Amino acid sequence: MPTYEVNGQEICTLEEGRPHRQKAILIHGWSSSSYAMTPLSGLLSQRFSCVSVDLPGYGQSPPLSEPATIPAYADLLVSLVEKISDGPVVLVGHSMGGMIGLTMALRHTALVERMVLICPTITGRLSRTINTLISPINVVERFAIGQLLVSGVERAYVGITDRLMRPVSFAERTGITEEEYFHLRKDARRPGQGRVRAQCFFAMRHNDLTARLQEIQTPALTIWGAEDNTVPLRDAGVLVDEWPQANLRIIPKAGHWPHFERPKVTRRLVAAYLGLPLLSDKLHAPVGDEELEQIQETARFLAHSGLGNNLNMAQRLRLAAQLQQHTYAAYHSIIAESGGAQELYLVRDGAVEVWSELDRNENQGDPGMTAAMRQVSMLKPGEVAGELSMLDEGARTADLIAGPEGATVLSLSRERMLAIMEDDPELSSQLLWNLANIMSQRVRFVLWQLKRAQQKAEAERASTSSLS
Repeated sequence: MPTYEVNGQEICTLEEGRPHRQKAILIHGWSSSSYAMTPLSGLLSQRFSCVSVDLPGYGQSPPLSEPATIPAYADLLVSLVEKISDGPVVLVGHSMGGMIGLTMALRHTALVERMVLICPTITGRLSRTINTLISPINVVERFAIGQLLVSGVERAYVGITDRLMRPVSFAERTGITEEEYFHLRKDARRPGQGRVRAQCFFAMRHNDLTARLQEIQTPALTIWGAEDNTVPLRDAGVLVDEWPQANLRIIPKAGHWPHFERPKVTRRLVAAYLGLPLLSDKLHAPVGDEELEQIQETARFLAHSGLGNNLNMAQRLRLAAQLQQHTYAAYHSIIAESGGAQELYLVRDGAVEVWSELDRNENQGDPGMTAAMRQVSMLKPGEVAGELSMLDEGARTADLIAGPEGATVLSLSRERMLAIMEDDPELSSQLLWNLANIMSQRVRFVLWQLKRAQQKAEAERASTSSLS
């Protein structure tokens, strides 16, 4: 567990991913530790250098010399970022960690590129159940004799609080495993944390962010469990009212720990938002530098294609991460008319020829004959093919063949398109609009060609008639 000394304070961390990558700082919440962020660190490490911190007084980090406050934690993490990062970072915060991340973004906007907030504390006022069950204990734990008293009845107290806290922290149909649950509860009752728990309980109340959210300029994805009985959904209402730019997603069958309770859904949302390459559960496998650079280049290329029209850089990056690149030699078949209808293709380099079968005359209807083909169009870089069959899974109407100099194409599968639609409605709606515009422009051009052909045919008939 790497340890850093920052302003005389030791901070223990868990680190994952390639160290030269952009830093993602993961911040746990109240009565917790860096373990609380492990469901996301494996995913994020595919692209980022992940640093999950033990806040002072939690996990393996010694407490602050002065009373713990949210601004004190935020300033300390800012100093840590200055020490380990040469550029803006991505912040991922859970509960109190979300409040710390928001405070960092308010105080040091240039330092934070993007945020992912999971059930963040906004007002600092926790649920009525938490205040009823936990507040009296925190008042007692603020004093040394109180800590001794609580420690003295720890074993009996643990059994009671576990039974009381489970429905407060987790949904009725939670998906958390027993192993994960007991690890979280072990962190919550770690010996010697009584004073810092008490300090942080009141520190959140003293750091109410109401009326300050509108000052935040950093983009953020906010994920909330629909059954969160720790940080109530009324805080989500404050977020929506005062910070409409925040992308709020509410997950059913999840309480205060959606990344443990509904890990697949949570990871998909985070992957879509941060432009992570994989939609699968393949974790702890950093994407190679070459592939990461290819994703970034593809995002830049999308700015000059109809498919990427009106998408911002973050959205193009998310889309680029879902595109698969293929290179074909000259006149190599990309997809046959009889092939599957699960992908659309965006021409990246070279050209793609579109070939279609000629209509047969009734007198030529020999089923043993090889179908006559004709080239109907040539697609250039930035143009799309196969979008209609990918959307409705209907039969393809033409073959796609690499041009005389070969072709590099980007493919988007139906499965990944549907995942984008589920995970990122804003991106998918613009993407579908772009596809509609691409198809309408193509139909207009085809109709224009037919009209021109009809006009030429009529002109030739008129000319022949006049000569006769």
